[in-house]
Amino acid sequence: MKIKNREKLLVLASALIIGLLVGDRLILTPLTSRWKKRNDRIGELQKKLIAGRLLMDREKSIRERWDVMRTNSLPASTSVAEGKVLKSVDRWALASQISLSSIKPAWKQNSRDDDYVTLECRVDGTGEMQSIARFLYELERDPLALKIEELDLTARDERGQQLALGVRFSGLKLNSDRK
Repeated sequence: MKIKNREKLLVLASALIIGLLVGDRLILTPLTSRWKKRNDRIGELQKKLIAGRLLMDREKSIRERWDVMRTNSLPASTSVAEGKVLKSVDRWALASQISLSSIKPAWKQNSRDDDYVTLECRVDGTGEMQSIARFLYELERDPLALKIEELDLTARDERGQQLALGVRFSGLKLNSDRK
């Protein structure tokens, strides 16, 4: 009798252990996995909600900045836009007393959509540190929608008094009047 009770107890314990293992693999693990994924998703959505609220709070300033950028973008006509940029470069060179050696404008089409085109301009020149700093200052503070993409400074003498400047900047020309 003792052996039969022991066998029953072992069979019952084995069944209980197998049941717990199956329950863990089929019920508990998937539920905890889903719970963790759901918590992660809730965290992401909360971050997006906070970012959206911050964006809504800044809507007025963002729209004002966009209006300034839209009004200061390059004119629709490519020749007028190039002329405006070249006149600006001449004005900056006069204000900074830098001697320009080359100006190379080139239009770049946006590959993703046709909402805008950029005018990339490469300007090379020489001058003293103050002149180059003034030239860059004038470029940056100009109301045109311009952005410095690349800047190279090289010393032309041993003391570093004469510097060579190579700057590549781009100007924004919007093809559509979007708000």
